[in-house]
Amino acid sequence: MGILDAFRRKPAETRSAGTGYTAQIMSARESWITGASAMGEMTAAVQSSVSLWESGLSLADVTGTDLLTRRNMALCARSLALRGEAIFLIRDRLIPAVDWDVSTRDGEPRAYRLSLPEAGGARSETVLAAEVLHFRIGSDAAAPWTGTAPLRRAPLSAQLLHELETALRDVFREAPIGSQIVPLPEGSAEDMDQLRSAFRGRRGAALVIEGVAQATAAGMNPQIGKSPDQLSPDLQRTLADRLLTDAKGAIYGTFGVLPGLMNANTTGPMVREAQRHLAQLVLQPIANIMAEEAAEKLGGKIAIDVVRPMQAFDHGGKARALATMIKAMAEAKEAGLDGNTVGDALNFIDWQD
Repeated sequence: MGILDAFRRKPAETRSAGTGYTAQIMSARESWITGASAMGEMTAAVQSSVSLWESGLSLADVTGTDLLTRRNMALCARSLALRGEAIFLIRDRLIPAVDWDVSTRDGEPRAYRLSLPEAGGARSETVLAAEVLHFRIGSDAAAPWTGTAPLRRAPLSAQLLHELETALRDVFREAPIGSQIVPLPEGSAEDMDQLRSAFRGRRGAALVIEGVAQATAAGMNPQIGKSPDQLSPDLQRTLADRLLTDAKGAIYGTFGVLPGLMNANTTGPMVREAQRHLAQLVLQPIANIMAEEAAEKLGGKIAIDVVRPMQAFDHGGKARALATMIKAMAEAKEAGLDGNTVGDALNFIDWQD
C-alpha cells in the first residue's frame, strides 16, 4: 500500500454507538478547536508560563543528535504549551509543521499529510510516520495520536482569567474614572454649556455639572458644604484583585509553575523551589518523552537533560551531601567493609549513578 492510499476516501459507514469511531473523532476535533480559541492564550499569565517552558527546554543538554537544536527545542516548547503537540519533518534538518492530518493503525500514526511553512504560503507534503518527529503531551485514550494543551485540560479556569482581564480592561477603557458631579449655582444654558466644555476630562469623559435648582429638587441643601460626588467605579467591593490573583494562580499551576514564583513578596528559597519543581516534575518528563521519540525515529541513544542546565538543585545541599558521602566511605573503608556491602547499602537507599 502506498503512502497516498492511507488518505484515500473510504465508503461511508453508519454507526449508532455513542462511543463509536465517529463520536471519538468528533470529540477529538471539538477539543482541538476549543484549544485554538485563543481565550486564555492572550493573557500575561499564560504567556509567562509558556516563556518559562520555552526557556527551560531551550537550555536543555541534548546528547546523541545534532538535529534538536536550541531553536527547535524552543519552537517545540511553545507548540507543546499552546497546542499540546509538535511535529517536525526529518530531513537534513528538522522542519516544523504548522498543520497536519494523520492516518493511524492500532492507534499509532502510520502516515502524515503535513503543511510546511513558506513565506508565500504553506506547502503540503505526504510522508510516512518514520519521517516525522511527533511530540505530544496529555494524550487521551480516545485519540492517543494527539496531544492536549494545558489550557484545554482546564478550560473553565482559562475562561475565568479571560473574563476577569477583559472586564478590567473595559472598566479602565470606558468607565468615567476621575469624573465627578460638581454642584454649581444655576446659570443660563449657554454658561452651563461652557462650564461643561471647560470641565471635559482628558480621557474624553465630561464632568456632570449640577445646578442649584436640581440639587434642591433632589432634597439636598446646596448652601451646606456638599463635596463633589465621585463617578469612579468602586472595584474593591467586586474582589477583582483577589479573584484575578486566584485565577492567575490556577493557570500557573496548570502549566506546572508554582504561583509563589510570581508573588511580589517571594524570596530566594521560594524561587529555587519553584525552579526545581518546574524542571524536575514538569519539563524533565516532557524531555524524556521527546528523547524516546527522537531515539526511535533518529536511531541511537538520545538523552535530554533539563535539570542540570536550569541548575534546579541546591548547591549547598549537594556540597553537604558530597561531604557526608566521602566521610561515610572513609569510615566504611576503616571498618573494613567491602565494595559489595557498600553497594548494597546504596541500593537500600535507592541511590543510582
